[in-house]
Amino acid sequence: MEGSITDLSKYRYESVLDDLDTAKVLLRDGKFEASVNRSYYAIFHALRSVTALEQFDSSKHSGVIAFFNRTYVKEGIFDKSISKMIDTAFRLREKADYQDFVIISKEQTQEQVEKAETIIMMLKPYLMKRWENKDVNRL
Repeated sequence: MEGSITDLSKYRYESVLDDLDTAKVLLRDGKFEASVNRSYYAIFHALRSVTALEQFDSSKHSGVIAFFNRTYVKEGIFDKSISKMIDTAFRLREKADYQDFVIISKEQTQEQVEKAETIIMMLKPYLMKRWENKDVNRL
């Protein structure tokens, strides 16, 4: 596929919105582990939407998160609080997906969805500004 890095970033952001909507439906339906998973992936795809603008990707979630923290949080583009929210969302998703006999509460799930919404709202203005840039490189 030929396109700009902006196109890739926007494409990834579409996943963010779908995942967040799905997380909310799953929460409402009492599917807490699945909702935690989808809300985390909304966060992860939001990070990948941002990192696409630097033409960065990684096969590992930890690689994307580390790059985001190093490039955007450490440099002051985003507040440090975002890093902690990402970390706790990542850990809860791992727990929900991989631990046996885990019980994820409605409250934990609601908090995860709210975290995803907060992170997305923190990233959105940056993305919108970058998407307006007409001098974006082609892939």
